[in-house]
Amino acid sequence: MAATPRFRKNAVQAEAVDTRTPEAGAGSGPPDAKHPVDETLPPLRMFTSGLQHVAAMYAGVVAPPMIVGPAVGLSAKETAFLMGASLFTAGIATLLQTLGFWRIGARLPFVNGVSFAGVTPMIAIGKDRGHDGIAVIFGAIIVAGVLGFVLAPYFCKLVRFFPPVVTGTVITLIGVSLLPVAFNWSQGGNATADDYGSMTNITMAAVTLVIVLALRKLLRGFLQQIAILLGLVIGTLIAIPAGITDFGALADADVVGFPTPFHFGAPQFEVAAIISMCIVMLVCMTESTADMLALGKIVGRPADERTIEGGLRADTLGSVLSPVFNGFMCSAFAQNIGLVAMTKVRSRFVVAAGGVILVVLGLVPVAASVIALVPLPVLGGAGIVLFGSVAASGVQTLATAALEKGENALIVAAAVGVGLIPIAAPDFYHAFPKDMLVVLDSGISTGCVVAILLNLAFNHWGSGPDEEPEAGIPESEQPQDPMAVPVAH
Repeated sequence: MAATPRFRKNAVQAEAVDTRTPEAGAGSGPPDAKHPVDETLPPLRMFTSGLQHVAAMYAGVVAPPMIVGPAVGLSAKETAFLMGASLFTAGIATLLQTLGFWRIGARLPFVNGVSFAGVTPMIAIGKDRGHDGIAVIFGAIIVAGVLGFVLAPYFCKLVRFFPPVVTGTVITLIGVSLLPVAFNWSQGGNATADDYGSMTNITMAAVTLVIVLALRKLLRGFLQQIAILLGLVIGTLIAIPAGITDFGALADADVVGFPTPFHFGAPQFEVAAIISMCIVMLVCMTESTADMLALGKIVGRPADERTIEGGLRADTLGSVLSPVFNGFMCSAFAQNIGLVAMTKVRSRFVVAAGGVILVVLGLVPVAASVIALVPLPVLGGAGIVLFGSVAASGVQTLATAALEKGENALIVAAAVGVGLIPIAAPDFYHAFPKDMLVVLDSGISTGCVVAILLNLAFNHWGSGPDEEPEAGIPESEQPQDPMAVPVAH
């Protein structure tokens, strides 16, 4: 007779009773002390640590508008306007995420910015259509954001399907998927440039990497926490005589500018474009869920369903507001998770300070240009450490996943293998329909789906060796996994 699945009570909700308080080992002081996530730092530390987050994410925010603008036929000045608008809207979304209101915002040190997942569909939607193309893109993003906001309370329940064997796999894939970005920056960022991959660029990246590692080793306290920022400053200064620091953007930038609402015209709504961006939104929500689970583990405040629901609502509301100010779809920036893991600065108010800095950069283009002075090879050298830290956090999580039991090792092997396809073989899916590439070209999304399905197949659809109670201990007294998923008996 086939076993009838019996589902264990959602332990996530049981644990969620007091996720706003310090966990054992996560903070110091008496039980009523503030969790490190909710601590505020002195103003100088708040600013410099926030600036460090901005420096880590800056290139990722401006890259999508830098690519989409020329593709749809915008002038260089209009593309620069898009970049400033993207910084401004990333700041608003980050403030929604870190400070929050009502049931909006994860209230974790979570950075939001322009999602790169939407670049290819946006180019397809608006190619050579100028302002009309941008208006259609913005209309599709608004509808996709509203859909995501409505789905957030249901989508967040997927947290039940993220035990350590899944979360560890996904966190590892996040870090590994980001490393090629750092390698590209280290080579210069532009594959068509004459100096792409030159010894000068790669040497500059290596020098920055060594500087960051040396600062982390030699410095103590606050200076050690801002080692990435110091490394970027020192690397940029060294890059000036090397001739790879471009001051052109600083000379041409306006002192003050505001992203006028609907600068490119009222949003237009086309069904095909809306469907395409709704798919992108679902991909972004999947990746944001994985990012929140990763960050929750790193800061010692596991992300429960309510946290993820609030985080997804902040993502999607930010995406609805972003086109109003000429920005694109907003989602979590995984690279900043590495910065939190490395610096051990867990305060969400530090990242909120970074959000304020982003808003200022969007309103003061000349200030944004100062951040843009950091050469990509310098950023790439620091990125190797940042993104590698995310992968290392994933490995730490996998160490708790009992890989020796059942088929857990096989689950990780298959999910990581599938997740690495877009990285190791970028043209692997070239014969597939373009609409499918939105998902397939994201190793994080494909690896996540494979890990969830295999975990269900091997561990929860029918009995398995890792589901048996510990010897001599009644089932009612078995330790409950806070990330537990339904267990079949």
